[in-house]
Order: sequence, then structure tokens, then C-alpha cells
Amino acid sequence: MPALHDPLLIFTDLDGTLLDSHTWDWQPAAEWLSRLGQQQIPIILCSSKTAAEMMALQKSLGLQDLPFIAENGAVIHLDTHWQDHPDYPRLINGASHDEVVQVLTRLREQHGFKFTLFSELEDRVLAEVTGLTPTQAGLARLHEASETLIWRDSDERMNNFRSALKGLGLRFMQGARYWHVLDQRGGKDQAVNWLTSQYRQRDGHPHTTIGLGDGPNDAPLLDNVDFAVVVKGLNRDGVTLTNDDPDRVYRTTLKGPAGWREGLDHWLGDS
Repeated sequence: MPALHDPLLIFTDLDGTLLDSHTWDWQPAAEWLSRLGQQQIPIILCSSKTAAEMMALQKSLGLQDLPFIAENGAVIHLDTHWQDHPDYPRLINGASHDEVVQVLTRLREQHGFKFTLFSELEDRVLAEVTGLTPTQAGLARLHEASETLIWRDSDERMNNFRSALKGLGLRFMQGARYWHVLDQRGGKDQAVNWLTSQYRQRDGHPHTTIGLGDGPNDAPLLDNVDFAVVVKGLNRDGVTLTNDDPDRVYRTTLKGPAGWREGLDHWLGDS
């Protein structure tokens, strides 16, 4: 079992995990955020959100200066103290946003797939669709190495679409509410492992890693940490893990930030 006095790294998804899926509230997690901060334990946000969205959220959560993983791992923003790193301030894994969009547009024209890209919508329209404010919607459109889309076609056509993307070196990932396309060289798994290795090199010792997530696209994150928390989510398919050993994985009974708190209570509550 991990403990607060161990060298820890916390990797956490946002929507439906640290943030309520509907209200974006995180107050049920506030006590643990404060406690981890006092122990100087890095809390690394890991999400499908853009870097612009993540930086705004970091500030509201009091986590600025720490690294984060954006766009499902296609973008890794480095710790502000790592200015000597050759990839500072941000590492882009694989194809750029423009390159991804070009592929998506071409596939739609050639095969008639029905979907709408976030980048095709004005801020006002995207805000109406997602429930974000227009300002938040503007940040949500600032992809650097992936694209988010609203799927409007059948499940059968989705399988064909996924296969076509795979053949072109792209991942098609289901998030809490929308779908995401990124380079196969990106991903939450690669990003988590890369950041963990960076911390080991800089601190001179290994770290115990804890990951928290609620959706299918969090499985790569949760499969690549020492201890996992599957927060009860809204997705009908749930989260399927390669290693679902209860000695390593805890599934919460509560949703959102209350589930986030429950998960840390389970792994670290006796510390």
C-alpha cells in the first residue's frame, strides 16, 4: 500500500474524475488537494482537454508550475522548473493538429462519414453544444496535436472509421462525452511513463504512481501506474483494464470529485 511519506506522483483525469461532469465542481476533492500540496506531492492533470484549458484549470486548482498531460497524451507540458530540458516548455507527440484535421477531412470526403469537428464550430455554437461558456469553448478549440469530434454516424461505420485511422497511424479514442483523434505515437500511457522517467532522472529515485480516471480513454493511464482508482462514471462501457487486480485497482462507489476523494481515502487514508 502506498503512503503519504512515500515519493509519490498522482496522475488524474479531469472531467468526471476530479471535476463534476455537469457542474465542473471540484470542492469534494479540495481537502486532498491541499493535503497533497502540503506534502509537495505532484498532482499531474491528464486529460483530453487542450493545453490552454489545462493551464486555466491548473490555476484555479492551485497546481500551476506542475507538468500536465493534454490532448490524451499528444501534448506534455513540462514543470516550470525544468527550463533546462531540451523539450521545454512543451513536448508534442506525433502529428500536429492541422495534419490530423487534414486526414479527418479527407476521410469524410472520400467515405461520407458523419461527424463534426470542434474546430469547425464557432465558440458560441460549441458552447451551446457542450455546456461550456463561450470563453471556455474558445479554449477547447485550441488543439495542438489532436482533434475532438462529435460522432453522428452508426456504430458499424465507426468501426470502419477506426480501422481507416489506424491504417494511417492515428488513434480513435472515446472520452467521457466526445471522441478524440491523435497520433499513435501519443497517448496517456506514453505520457505517464515519460513523465515518471523524467521525475526519476531528476530526483534520483523511483516514485510510486497513483492514477485516477473514469472513462475508457483513461485505461492507458490506469494500466501504467502502480495503483489505480477507477472513479464511477457515466460511460455505459465502463473502464476495462489489462491488470484489474484488487490489490492494485480500486473502483469507487461515488462519482466525480467525491469518487476522487474516496479513491485517495482508500489508498492513502491511513497515512
